[in-house]
Amino acid sequence: MEWIVIFGAGGHAQVLIDMLELTGIYRIAGIYDDSPHLVGKMIYGYPILGVIGSNATIRKGIIGIGDNDQRALIEQRIRERMPDFEFISAVHPSAIIGKNVTIGPGVAVMAGSVVNPNTRLEAHSVVNTMSSVDHDCHLAPFSSVAPGAHLGGNVRLGERSFIGMGATVIHNIHIGSDTVVGAGATVVSNLPSQVIAFGTPAKVTRKRDIQEKYL
Repeated sequence: MEWIVIFGAGGHAQVLIDMLELTGIYRIAGIYDDSPHLVGKMIYGYPILGVIGSNATIRKGIIGIGDNDQRALIEQRIRERMPDFEFISAVHPSAIIGKNVTIGPGVAVMAGSVVNPNTRLEAHSVVNTMSSVDHDCHLAPFSSVAPGAHLGGNVRLGERSFIGMGATVIHNIHIGSDTVVGAGATVVSNLPSQVIAFGTPAKVTRKRDIQEKYL
């Protein structure tokens, strides 16, 4: 088995650890996280390695950060310090993956989720626990679908956009970049970039600043 590292030591990273142990494809050497109170400690038996370093010997791994914007920033930092770093994907054994599904580097597909045929999951996107992504969907880089959320067929989700827990997006909907759909919302019409939308049917409540916190 190849050695890998994980970036981030929060809840999302812990879920990834569980997934990676179950699949048995990789061995985890440690976790990069620069939080001062974590450095030198262990999580599930794996050491916290501190900050990302250009002198790292292991150049393969995955980013374990749930926030889309932070995941994108960490990816940029890794590329700057380790240009040859290779990102792996992680798919839980219980996930159902349809035919002709494209899974990019850094993608995470969590337990009980369903990704139906001809869908494209681009780099570092996340399909969370018990969510579903129907046929011919396209998740742009760093976008994510929260636990229990559902996308109908042919949905387009823009870069770094987020579909909240339990939300539903009907078929043929296009959602722009950096947009947040609130928990439990029902999206029945296209949404532009950089907005926050809530409700049933979902309505835009206001503009959203780039990298504005949403989790």
